[in-house]
Amino acid sequence: MSEAELVLRSTRVITPEGSRAASVAVTGEKITAVLPYDAPVPAGARLEDVGDHVVLPGIVDTHVHVNDPGRTEWEGFWTATRAAAAGGITTLVDMPLNSIPPTTTVGHLRTKREVAADKAHIDVGFWGGALPDNVKDLRPLHEAGVFGFKAFLSPSGVDEFPHLDQEQLARSLAEIAAFDGLLIVHAEDPHHLATAPQQGGPEYAHFLASRPRGAEDTAVAALLEQAKRFDARVHVLHLSSSDALPLIAGARADGVRVSVETCPHYLTLTAEEVPDGASEFKCCPPIREAANQDLLWQALADGTIDCVVTDHSPSTADLKTDDFATAWGGIAGLQLSLPAMWTAARARGLGLEDVVRWMSARTAHLVGLDGRKGAVAAGHDADFAVLAPDETFTVDPAALQHRNRVTAYAGKTLYGVVKSTWLRGRRIVADGAFTEPKGQLLDRARPARTS
Repeated sequence: MSEAELVLRSTRVITPEGSRAASVAVTGEKITAVLPYDAPVPAGARLEDVGDHVVLPGIVDTHVHVNDPGRTEWEGFWTATRAAAAGGITTLVDMPLNSIPPTTTVGHLRTKREVAADKAHIDVGFWGGALPDNVKDLRPLHEAGVFGFKAFLSPSGVDEFPHLDQEQLARSLAEIAAFDGLLIVHAEDPHHLATAPQQGGPEYAHFLASRPRGAEDTAVAALLEQAKRFDARVHVLHLSSSDALPLIAGARADGVRVSVETCPHYLTLTAEEVPDGASEFKCCPPIREAANQDLLWQALADGTIDCVVTDHSPSTADLKTDDFATAWGGIAGLQLSLPAMWTAARARGLGLEDVVRWMSARTAHLVGLDGRKGAVAAGHDADFAVLAPDETFTVDPAALQHRNRVTAYAGKTLYGVVKSTWLRGRRIVADGAFTEPKGQLLDRARPARTS
């Protein structure tokens, strides 16, 4: 404490041991101690007393489509990381597709890093991609620092990122298991999708019928079988079907190394409320019914679902047509994910400690950053979100930092106003005012890099 440069004080700090009044001492970029609230401030240290606002660890979002380079008109590192910072997110991991080139070779990863280096307002890591023809690139990408590999089991929606069939999945999993990497999977079965009714048009019910739960359940079952075969680590992305939960729980009990995420839109929005033609609500897999949502919340509470991430996947507004069959599928929710989750959690009698566990601690653990990110604890990066949990705001798309301000949350009143965001000991957002980009580029299990 005697060497602290900054003391962040609050009547409520969310720590791994629970919520308490505390003074958080920071030296350089690191938390050096979490001390009693009334601990004396050392000479020379700056005191920032945030009163009754809650100090959370910065949110770690491991599922973000930045789309840069190649489709920067959809988003981009500058706008995505500003939106993230405005929403209390201090670390994101970028998905390998929707950018051109996709992150499927070391050369493409280098291109991505060069583009991101001077635009990142927060810390940024990268997923690699597993394609039918790039098995030879997986180990080099792993050694270059990607956090794991994304694969689709059904068409991705972009031609440059084809999906894996079961034989190709086996080849990729065998290679990734050889170096104990992580495969993260969009699990929908293409045969189920091909045989589902495809009516098109503006009716949300028709779109929902075109992406049945069975497509997810079958794909998850096949993935779990392959993971067991190779003793591989796998992660199920954006789970929306509650019917798959017993499969996942059973596989874990059988020793399969599987984790699973879901998203705020599956936990806060329901099929019953989606207006016809409102393709800002379109995503794949889809937002399902309220009864299904209740079971997802149960699975979060009992630990079957590990974590919550945004799957922020924006596009230009013209691609969000009123035909659900042809509109771009993706929910833009990066800036709103923390308040959306907090609003829904508090309505169900859950606490901010739960939200932090799902959106910060467990996501950091997923990508191996749990010794550095995701907790207000000594030795961790001094990444914080300062939240006014009882204040509300009504979502105005014009106030968002996303490049394209199309959002399924427009007009909703949410609890939780992010007052400031801190990255490695520096305040990077306060009351809507931003500093210049301070983010670093992260490698798997290696120190941050600036280029």
